[in-house]
Amino acid sequence: MGIIVSIIISGIVGWLAGKLMNSRFSMLGNIGIGILGGVVGNLVLGFIGISSNGIIGNIIVGVIGACILIALGRAIFK
Repeated sequence: MGIIVSIIISGIVGWLAGKLMNSRFSMLGNIGIGILGGVVGNLVLGFIGISSNGIIGNIIVGVIGACILIALGRAIFK
């Protein structure tokens, strides 16, 4: 059950980041960017001493990380 919840949360994170950054991903793209965004968000915010607790905290951190990834992707592949 935990894997299914993680996939759903990753999809939500990717969708939110796509809306904030005005980009369009497929459902699988949203899940992928959400998973990677969670990793990047935890790394970046961990370096400055911020941690997340609970589902809402993980969603916020994931969205921040996914937005960073989208911005980096646009800068590199532009």
